Amino acid sequence: QVHLVESGGGLVQAGDSLKLSCAASKRTFSNYHMAWFRQGPGREREFVGRIDRSSGRTWYADSVKGRFSISRDNVKNMVYLQMNSLKPEDTAVYYCAADDGVGSGHYDHTGLYDYWGQGTQVIVSS
Repeated sequence: QVHLVESGGGLVQAGDSLKLSCAASKRTFSNYHMAWFRQGPGREREFVGRIDRSSGRTWYADSVKGRFSISRDNVKNMVYLQMNSLKPEDTAVYYCAADDGVGSGHYDHTGLYDYWGQGTQVIVSS
């Protein structure tokens, strides 16, 4: 079992930056691929980005590529989402998720992920 807790959300203006954090309880955190998803008002949960458990390779949704960056610290059991040049359409609840690498499926599918945090709200005003 992995317990994930997101933090860092808030209300910002368009063009601002914000950094989200996700703390993981598991001492074997480094065994998990980590991802960020988001769910905007009236929308389905969508993929934001993913970071590989060992190589640190990252993947991003086209909507955030070049603006958002994912990083992780396997010593501190933390994963981060740096969000720059925020837009009103980035308004959503942001979730971090953990993939143990056992399941199959595309990395941008919610079903691939085994554990989820409770989410942190980000509101971007215009």
